[in-house]
Amino acid sequence: MSEQQVTPYNNQESKKGQVTTMFDKIAPYYDFLNRLLSAGIDTIWRKKAIAKIDSDVSEVLDIATGTADLAFEIVKQHPKTKVTGVDVSNEMLEVGRKKVIKRNKSESITLDLGDSENLQYDTNHFDAITAAFGVRNFENLEKGLAEMYRVLKPGGQMVILEFSRPKFFPFKQLYNTYFKYVLPVIGKITSKDPRAYQYLYESVQKFPDYENFDMILKKIGLKNTSWDSLSLGICTIYTGRK
Repeated sequence: MSEQQVTPYNNQESKKGQVTTMFDKIAPYYDFLNRLLSAGIDTIWRKKAIAKIDSDVSEVLDIATGTADLAFEIVKQHPKTKVTGVDVSNEMLEVGRKKVIKRNKSESITLDLGDSENLQYDTNHFDAITAAFGVRNFENLEKGLAEMYRVLKPGGQMVILEFSRPKFFPFKQLYNTYFKYVLPVIGKITSKDPRAYQYLYESVQKFPDYENFDMILKKIGLKNTSWDSLSLGICTIYTGRK
């Protein structure tokens, strides 16, 4: 395994397999921990990301949809839109499916088990493709992004929300201390998985954020790419068109 590839667990399984195992383990606690560890700011990040999408989209694919939080935000802002969410973790999807039924959104949101790096959907199919905190977990980042590009319609939008590393003193130092030491302890106690939130910190440190990720989006073929940093650099919205 590449030295540069950060994985949740120190074993011989592929990164994809380890990520699937990790999310299956923490699925029952995932939504609660998201709200707790971000003090609810993650909901604001999702709203800002989806506000970037064209008003006339009819079909959206949500990559690494997890428990479908971003899918719900899409149909909230675009009520006539059909959203397909795909994820490798069936346990996360099961949590999402229960939420879909509870919120009476079965006609708007469909959740599929699948591999984001080998999508089951037709080429040039979706008006927009979204991903929130998911592309960082790809085993092969460029392959996954290229698959997202393939199923996107010409002229369609890609909107990706991902963690990034704050740059400014002293917030950078304070944030890193929280992210590296405090967050994993809370995650370990709550989710019963000692590695999951330590992996979160490590994977963010290795992720090619800001201009570097923008360059990768250009490389796979996206045009009119841009990025917007949120909350002093904790996360960033990346956009582009096919």
